[in-house]
Amino acid sequence: MSSFYVHNFGCRATQADGAALERDLLGRGLSRAPSAREAEVVVFNTCTVTAEADRDVRAAIRRVHRENPGCRILVTGCYAQRAPQELDGLPGVAWVVGNSHKHQIGEILHSCHPEVAGFATEGLLLPAESLASVHVGDIFAHTELMAAPVFDGLGYDKTRPNLKVQDGCDNRCSFCIIPFVRGQSRSLRREDVLREMDALVAAGFREVVISGINLGRWGRDLEPASRFEDLVRAILEHTAVERLRLSSIEPMDWTDELIELVAGSPRIARHAHVPLQTGSDRILRRMHRKYRPWHYEERIRKIRAAIPVAAIGADVMAGFPGETEAEFEENRQFIASLPFTYLHVFTYSARPGTPSAEMDDQLPVEIRRERNRILRELAAEKKKEFMRSLVGQTVSTITLSVVEDGRTETLTDNYQKLWLEGALPANQIVAAHVRALSDDALVGVASDLGDSGETRRFFDLPIAR
Repeated sequence: MSSFYVHNFGCRATQADGAALERDLLGRGLSRAPSAREAEVVVFNTCTVTAEADRDVRAAIRRVHRENPGCRILVTGCYAQRAPQELDGLPGVAWVVGNSHKHQIGEILHSCHPEVAGFATEGLLLPAESLASVHVGDIFAHTELMAAPVFDGLGYDKTRPNLKVQDGCDNRCSFCIIPFVRGQSRSLRREDVLREMDALVAAGFREVVISGINLGRWGRDLEPASRFEDLVRAILEHTAVERLRLSSIEPMDWTDELIELVAGSPRIARHAHVPLQTGSDRILRRMHRKYRPWHYEERIRKIRAAIPVAAIGADVMAGFPGETEAEFEENRQFIASLPFTYLHVFTYSARPGTPSAEMDDQLPVEIRRERNRILRELAAEKKKEFMRSLVGQTVSTITLSVVEDGRTETLTDNYQKLWLEGALPANQIVAAHVRALSDDALVGVASDLGDSGETRRFFDLPIAR
């Protein structure tokens, strides 16, 4: 067994887990295959936030087994933690490893053989004819977030790596399975975060995305307790990262201090993702969310006032049990009234074991899908309106690795795809003049050029040590 391929599903925290896994396997002497078709071991790092996410995983497993029948498949992540029985026995699956044992995958691949069912289950009942080696335990037994190995340049092939600083969630939203597959909230120690950030900077990365399952709760479980704002400030003061992008943060954790910090630093991307779910007060209460619509609106308007050109996005859900036509319209009008620049729209999906799955007023799937469509159309309008406002402006953007038709794909600090004229090297932060709007992206030209014609970095950064 010498080659592997990791296929990640879902959120940035899952992507960060996948990158850490790649680093571990590369460090053990395995090689990364260019595709699942060419790998001896294929790792599916899964999501289980919706039934559709589960179906995507199962379809991908069947496809890979069909295209590469000789490979051995390892399924890990949230789906593996939630329902290993559903994955055990799928064609080609040799190992099922829950989040509880994800950190042991390197050892498992070296010590387990699919021909022998070597179970490491803790209280998990599986049929005797099980073919896979299953490693799933109590996720709540894990009380500390372990630091990833020091970054060594292996395992990252993208421009904008994710650094996961928090995992788990202590909230109990009635629709959400994630706390039960990720465990309680736990934070990476400040010194470990700074060490990892220094290593990423030393490897040449210029933008790093800070991620977590409930990111704004970072530090509450540490001794002594700390706050997320303290971590952001420490990163700015003690590392040389050029651009820090914050992943999703719950509305109650967007404090005045955090907003001021983001607004006041040119090194933090002008981007706020603030989960909403719904603008209906009654439905928010049934969801067990910890804020009311007026609380949420106050936070969003404060962010917009402090950072006028920020990208502001939200997760919104269509078709929660018991949502009436009037409550859906209340939700739609609430979303329309706020200065969002994009939305992630989810159709409600009942997750086994969650309180909402037991509610007796589940909506027909046709109604849920229609409401999803309406919200997606609203999101598209808001995104287009924001993109139009950027035409004629100069923005800061980072070059990605994609070059097509003599143009380079970039991502602006306020989270917009921007195509720049010319083939520019990846991983450069440049100033760009936005000239036009295409169907799904901005079009522009690098506007900060030196005498040699080469693109200069957008800004020089004073770093406090």
